[in-house]
Amino acid sequence: MAQFTRIEVATAMKETGMIPLFFSNDLELSKLVLKACYDGGARLMEFTARGDFAHEVFGELTKYAVKELPGMIMGVGSVTDAAAASLYMALGANFIVTPVLREDIAVVCNRRKVLWSPGCGTLTEITKAEELGCEIVKLFPGDIYGPQFVKGIKGPQPWTSAMPTGGVSPTKENLSAWFNAGVTCVGMGSQLISSDILKNKDYAKLEQDVKNAIALIKEVRK
Repeated sequence: MAQFTRIEVATAMKETGMIPLFFSNDLELSKLVLKACYDGGARLMEFTARGDFAHEVFGELTKYAVKELPGMIMGVGSVTDAAAASLYMALGANFIVTPVLREDIAVVCNRRKVLWSPGCGTLTEITKAEELGCEIVKLFPGDIYGPQFVKGIKGPQPWTSAMPTGGVSPTKENLSAWFNAGVTCVGMGSQLISSDILKNKDYAKLEQDVKNAIALIKEVRK
């Protein structure tokens, strides 16, 4: 069951401006990554459940977060149907992120008042998601659309809150382009939690990189 309301989750997304994305079927590795992100100032984690038995890892990782990392908001990405969304919410997911817009997922998440963020690629999809109660729309794949697309949709729909995933990197140039276009937050996966960091087990670097990214976002927003 979710520990945070969808309003609390949406507020945290807006305030921190960034959600790290990560998946591993190695629980101990996942704990170390999560702890480094937490110590770096991240307060949300999207566990991109793309592997076998991912729900087992997520369940244990969430128990760890609840016990050891107060205020850490655990969510799940790459959810493709309502059954999976329900399973992850039963395991403590505070938000659900999907690669596509699916009304069945909207229904089960809204029933439990859990924030859901569907992947959208057109203004029509974005509008439909908002009609279904979506607070923050996932722009995916972000590198295909780019900041100019966000700027374009904010013209007729200034109320739209967008979160690009894909095509986001922790550099001042990249983050400036996205936030100046009007995004609410960004999702960062391998550009932040790189294969080199994982290979070298350099969690101190990951912690610092998260700190730097959050600081850059604050600077850009000013």
